[in-house]
Amino acid sequence: MEIVSALKLALADKVGQARFEVWFGTNTCLEYDGDTLTVRVPNQFYQDWLRTNFREPIEASCRETLGKIVPVRFHIDSELRAESLRSACVVPLAVCATPPKETLKPGPAVAPRRRFATLESFVVGQSNHLAWAAAKSTANRLGQSSPLVIHGPTSVGKTHLLEGIYSDVRRLRSGAQAVYLSAEQFTTYFLEALHGGGLPVFRRKYRGLDLLIVDDLQFLAGKKATLIELLHMTDLFLREGRQLVFAADRPPSALVELGPELTTRLQSGLVCPIEMPEYETRLGIVRQLAMRMGIELPEEVQDYIAGHVTTHARELSGALNRLDATSRALGEPISRALAEQALAETVRRHTRPVGLGDIGEAVSRVFGLEPKALKSDGKAKHVSHPRMLAMWLARRHTRAALSEIGSYFGGRSHSTVISAQKKVDDWMQSQSRLCLADGNCTIDEAIRKIEQALRAG
Repeated sequence: MEIVSALKLALADKVGQARFEVWFGTNTCLEYDGDTLTVRVPNQFYQDWLRTNFREPIEASCRETLGKIVPVRFHIDSELRAESLRSACVVPLAVCATPPKETLKPGPAVAPRRRFATLESFVVGQSNHLAWAAAKSTANRLGQSSPLVIHGPTSVGKTHLLEGIYSDVRRLRSGAQAVYLSAEQFTTYFLEALHGGGLPVFRRKYRGLDLLIVDDLQFLAGKKATLIELLHMTDLFLREGRQLVFAADRPPSALVELGPELTTRLQSGLVCPIEMPEYETRLGIVRQLAMRMGIELPEEVQDYIAGHVTTHARELSGALNRLDATSRALGEPISRALAEQALAETVRRHTRPVGLGDIGEAVSRVFGLEPKALKSDGKAKHVSHPRMLAMWLARRHTRAALSEIGSYFGGRSHSTVISAQKKVDDWMQSQSRLCLADGNCTIDEAIRKIEQALRAG
C-alpha cells in the first residue's frame, strides 16, 4: 500500500492534480505485485484513453518510485463499472471561488474541493524569484499586470505559483470571482458547450470573472476553435482591466502554434521565466518535502539528494519516496549510506560524470576567459576569482583529491585548494558579487550559471 501511495503521489505530480483526480480517482485502481503494475479500469473507454494518454507518465512514475522499469498492464474490472456509469466519464467542473448556478450539461460529476498550494509554501531561489514576486504582486493587485505569463520546463513550480495566486485571491478578496483550470479542461468545457448548445452560458460563466487562470497553455496548439474563443476572451479581459494568468512550457514568442494574434497579446503583459532550480533551491525543496511527508532527514542526506538529483521537484519527490520506502522495507533509519544505496540508479540516470576539465570549461565560458587562464600564474581578480570558484566546484562535483585539483589548476598545492574553498564559502556567506562575461551577479547566481553550463555539457 505504501508503494502504491508513493506511485500515486509521483503520478499526480507528473500529470497535475486536476487531471489525476479526473482519471485516477474513484474509477481507477492501481495494484503492484512486486513485478507488474496493474491499472484496473471500469470500461473500454477508460482503458483506451489511459493507455494512449497516460502510459508514459505511469511508466516514468514507476521508474522514479521503484527505481526500475516495470511492465504496466491495463485490466477492465467489472466491479468498477457501476461507479463509472454513475459518473458517465464526464470531466469534473473546475473549482471556482463562487460556483455558477448554470451548468454546461445536466448531471456532471463535480470534483470535491481540493487544497491548493500557497505562495507562502513556494521555495524561492535565484531560478524563480522573479516569477514568485510577479505572482505575489498579481494576487495583491488584480488587473495591473494582465496577462501574467509564467513559462519554464516541466516541474519547476509553474502550477504551484498559479495555485498560489488562486489561493491568495480567495483569501484576500472574499467576493472575487475566480476560476483555475488547465488548458485541457478549458477545451473540454468549450467543446461541450459548443456542441451542446450551451455556448452563451459558457461565455457568461468565464467572461464575468475577476480572475481566470489557465495552465499548460501549449496544450491548445492546433485547436483553432478554442484558440479563437480564448482570443476573444483575452481581448475582453484586457479591455475591462481584469486579470488573466497563464502558464506554458515556453515563452510566448516560441508558442507559434497558438497564432500571432494570441501570442502578441501574451507578450504585451508580464512574462516571467522559471529555470531549473539551483542547489540552494533544491535543498529548500527537499527540506519542505521531507517535512510534508513526515520524514526525518539528516542534513547530510538533504545535501546528498539536493546535490545529486539535479533536475526538478518531481524527481526530488520521487527520490524521497523511494528513500522512505527503502528505509521502511529494510527497517533501517535514513542515513547517507542508505541514501546512496537507495538512489544509486536515480543518481546514475540524472547525473552526468563531471571531470576537472568540464568544470574548467564551464567556468571559463561563464566568465569569458580562455580555458588556459585558469591554469596560469595570473593573480588579477578577473582570473584568480574564477580559479578559486573552479576549485570549489571541483570539490563539490568530483571525487578528485586536493592534490589532483591543485595540480590541474596550474600545479598548485593542496593547501591552496583548501584556501580557495574557504574563500568561496566566505563569498557565499556575504553574498559577494562577481564579474561574469555578461555582467555582475551574486556568487549564488554565478554558481547556478556554471552548474547549468555543466548540465548542458
